[in-house]
Order: sequence, then C-alpha cells, then structure tokens
Amino acid sequence: MIMQTARDASGEVLIVTGMSGAGRSTVANALEDLDWYVVDNLPPRMLRPLLDLTERAGGAVPRVAVVVDVRGRGLFGDLPEAMRALQAARQVRVVFLDASDAVLVRRFEAVRRPHPLQGDGTILDGIRRERERLTPVREAADVVIDTSAFNVHQLSLQTVQLFGEEGAARHTVTLMSFGFKYGLPTDVDLVADMRFLPNPFWNEQLRPLTGEDPAVRAYVLEQQGAREFLDAYAAALHPVLEGYQRENKRHSVVAVGCTGGKHRSVVMTRELAARLGDVPGVAVRVTHRDLGRE
Repeated sequence: MIMQTARDASGEVLIVTGMSGAGRSTVANALEDLDWYVVDNLPPRMLRPLLDLTERAGGAVPRVAVVVDVRGRGLFGDLPEAMRALQAARQVRVVFLDASDAVLVRRFEAVRRPHPLQGDGTILDGIRRERERLTPVREAADVVIDTSAFNVHQLSLQTVQLFGEEGAARHTVTLMSFGFKYGLPTDVDLVADMRFLPNPFWNEQLRPLTGEDPAVRAYVLEQQGAREFLDAYAAALHPVLEGYQRENKRHSVVAVGCTGGKHRSVVMTRELAARLGDVPGVAVRVTHRDLGRE
C-alpha cells in the first residue's frame, strides 16, 4: 500500500525513515543506483549542515537522500523539529517505510538480530516502542509505503518508479561483439554465436574491412538466416529485458560472437541494438571487445 500527499514531488531532498526492518536499506541502495547521494543514519541536527554543504557544491550533488531512524537513539527525537525547519526553507520530501508487526517480527527473526529498541524485552516490545516514537513522523510524511507484501526486488522497483527521473532507463543492456578465438567474455548473461553465417574474411575485398563498413554490413545481412535470426532473437530478448526490470536487475550483457570479432559479430551487434531500441525502460549500449585486435 502506498499513500502520497498532493505536495509537489519534484524536490531534490529526500528523508527516508520508518520502522526498523521495513526496508530502509533496500530503498537507500535503490536510490544510490538512481544516482542519488545517500547518507545513512544521520543525526537529524546534521540535516541542515549537510544540505548547506551540498548547496555549496553546486550541481555536483543534485539529489540528496538521508536515512534517519531510531538507530540515532536519543538524537532521533529531534527529527520532527528538523523536518519542519527544513521544509520551511526548501522543498523536502519525507518517505516513511512501514510494515505490519507480524512481518517485522518475522524479518528480525530471519536475520537473528534484536530490534534496536528491544532492550530486555521481546522484538514485539521494541516494535511497539518504535511505533509510538514514529507516530508524528509518519503523520507528516509525504509518502508512506507499506512493505508488508513486498520482497526486496519489488520494493526496489517501487523506489525507481517513485523517485527515478521521468523517462530514465530502469535497465541498461550492453551488446558486446567479440571473437571466439580470443575467448569468451566474462560476466555475460547471454551469448549468441554468429558463426552460422559465411565469414567475410574469405572475401579478399572484404577481409581488410570491418563490420562497421557498409560493404561488410550489406554482405552479412544478405546471407540466408541473418535477418531472420535478428528478428527472432530481438523478439526473444524483449520479454527478458522487461523481466529484468521487474526483478530490478539493473544491468545485463549480451555477447555476440564470431571467429575474430571483426566482421559478422560487429554487424549483428549493431543491428540487434537497433531492434532493441524500442523496449520501454531500457537503455542500449554497444561495445566491440576485439574490433581492431587483428
């Protein structure tokens, strides 16, 4: 469940707070992936000096997120006053993460850690104390996210949708051409083999050229099966890239190989990139690992 007030959501300062175990670390990590400058466990009285510092940095720190919670112990009590002072001076949004008591208990038991306010009592005692402290903060929040039914991937995706720049890519796929004779690339997700196509290397006129040259491109694409492969492989990758976004996988690498990484793989990588350019939320990057190696 998500509740959001009617306030303008275009601010560049975000305070992340809420119940322990509700997902603050997950949200902080997702914000870092979105290029926010994230500070964890900051005492509330340090909010103003931090923002003054980022303002002096000009455009070097355009978006700041600060995680503030009961780990700050007695210092945390200053948060409501600090929030009011900041919001009077500039636009600040507050996101509050919550979850049911039963879910929070299960999460603490799963990681085998005590609640920060548990003391000599039970986990549930700590949760109840924390709720009492956080009631005024929750009531003043701009966004309240109930994470009871979320896993970490779903919460990360929700963070991207709420706080990512409009139109920004949620996934980047790198299409990499390579030559099998130089070895398989490391850290790739998928590998496609272009050695089923005739090799331009055996054409004396094309041999000194590369897959970046129009003559080589025309030669490769006119071969039987070339365009059929591109259309079918691009169609197969569409649901994969969409699924990566749902699972909050931010990057993937698709390697496209031929013998030397000079002709066929270069052409097919470029063509594949053109066919993937319309996948929503995906940025396509092209690199040629072995081009120029011969």
